[in-house]
Amino acid sequence: MRLAWLGNELGRRLTQSGRAEVVNIAGISARAHASNLRACGGCDAAFGSELGAKYSITGWVQKVSNVILNVNIVVRDVETGRVLSGKSVDMRGNTDESWSRALDWLVRNYLLAPNEGVF
Repeated sequence: MRLAWLGNELGRRLTQSGRAEVVNIAGISARAHASNLRACGGCDAAFGSELGAKYSITGWVQKVSNVILNVNIVVRDVETGRVLSGKSVDMRGNTDESWSRALDWLVRNYLLAPNEGVF
């Protein structure tokens, strides 16, 4: 449930910023969900290309222990398939609040950071 929230909330925040437009993935959803996007050799870029996107974002959460988790994001240029950047943030506690704070940090300090953001 938190993974779905994380993806939806990331899309909402990027759209709300006016600096990115999130494309509808309905046309490739089944194939994307059937793929391991972290280890498919750039299939996320291929999916993005099919959808007319400029960038693809792949994210995942790693559970280190019961109280330590990592939220990871990789941004790839769809045209070249090149990884533009990747970031990870650790969170303490597996709660709604900790997940929200981790996303806040990634969006504020990475994706939409003034002068250094990806978007």
